[in-house]
Amino acid sequence: IKASRTFLRDELQKLGFIVPDSQSNFLLAIWNGNPSAKELYLKLKENNIYVRYFPIRRLENALRITIGTEQQCAILLEQLGRIIHSNK
Repeated sequence: IKASRTFLRDELQKLGFIVPDSQSNFLLAIWNGNPSAKELYLKLKENNIYVRYFPIRRLENALRITIGTEQQCAILLEQLGRIIHSNK
């Protein structure tokens, strides 16, 4: 999990997310871009990729992402990149 967490954090940062350090089995990925974090959540869900989105003040621009296998992380990153870049 430690290696996957580090890999995922670094790759999310390359996509433009702010990702605070974590010692747990998930990352909080803060997104201030377009589309919104809620839209990212919904698009990922359409593709059977499940992350957590909390529609509450101070977390409405963040996704909670559980650390998975390298393959799962790669799929998540591929889909996030596709969604983000198709919206530019």
